[in-house]
Amino acid sequence: MSNRLTQIATRTGDDGTTGLGDGSRVPKDHLRVQAMGDVDELNSSIGVLLAEPLPDDVRELLVTVQHELFNLGGELSIPGYTLLKPEAVAGLDAALDRHNETLPRLKEFILPAGTRSAALAHVSRTIARRAERAVVHLGLAEAINEAPRQYLNRLSDLMFVLARVLNRANLDGLGGDDVYWKSDRLAREGS
Repeated sequence: MSNRLTQIATRTGDDGTTGLGDGSRVPKDHLRVQAMGDVDELNSSIGVLLAEPLPDDVRELLVTVQHELFNLGGELSIPGYTLLKPEAVAGLDAALDRHNETLPRLKEFILPAGTRSAALAHVSRTIARRAERAVVHLGLAEAINEAPRQYLNRLSDLMFVLARVLNRANLDGLGGDDVYWKSDRLAREGS
């Protein structure tokens, strides 16, 4: 990466452009900048989730995810550069398998609700999906590596699974189960 920030208010973006990691400047609404912003927002939302009481293994996983998202953002900021390794995607796959095997099978859609930590995980899930869409859109216009798109896809799945895990963790005394969508089919089966 090129220069590290030594001051925050540079005023170089006052003209509506921003600098990339390779020193080039692009408009602030450039597809690359949009993708970088969505990844940054995702990382920030996970930071909010980390401010909640969490099981130690979930906390450790999310701290790792934050570092990997920073790598992903760095990769997006330097066209043609690779920072996010395929091992990061494999790590998410392993975490998905590990956490998913502890959960009961879903028989109905669930709402993005439950405990505060589960709801925050769902917010991160939706931001991950938006970041994935932004990276896909960027990939249609410019060559990018596969790992960022794959990572965001797996991460959104993982955040869904972690929301379910966090609803069951009952760390705030409110957990226990997912909040199920009250569909007509579910209502018929319950009566």
